[in-house]
Amino acid sequence: MADAAAPAPEAAPAAPAAPAGGTEFTADQIEDFKEAFGLFDRVGDSQVAFNQVADIMRALGQNPTNKDVHAILGKPSNDDMANKRLNFDAFLPMLKTVDTYPKGTYDDYVEGLRVFDKEGNGTVMGAELRIVLSTLGEKMNETEIDALMAGQEDENGSVHYEAFVKHILSV
Repeated sequence: MADAAAPAPEAAPAAPAAPAGGTEFTADQIEDFKEAFGLFDRVGDSQVAFNQVADIMRALGQNPTNKDVHAILGKPSNDDMANKRLNFDAFLPMLKTVDTYPKGTYDDYVEGLRVFDKEGNGTVMGAELRIVLSTLGEKMNETEIDALMAGQEDENGSVHYEAFVKHILSV
């Protein structure tokens, strides 16, 4: 039975990554997470492939980098990413860990948009911003972009990105 105890310490590294007093999810949240997790179960064994973990976390409102997820999973090989599977009980501590990661701040978003400020005047072209929103990162569709951009462009089609970020963070 000594070997049976070995898997428990292996699973433990994911939990200590969360700071003491870390995120505790409500029973309703956990039920929602479990339901979403189940949608990614393509085999019907109540498990998902390692290579689906990042997508599930993003579907649940988190935004971990692929590098973060790879580390949380214990730095698996490409073969393990494609073939290893985990259940919800193993996934939940990983989600809690990601939930403790710092979220993007106002300054982070402004700095990211400043890259597109070619004239250094605090604005970006609305058309360029629309292209970025539809092609990079978590791609948005035209309806989502229109809703986000409503009232943000001036008469020249420019967006004052500091005001835009404040708008987004207030929604």
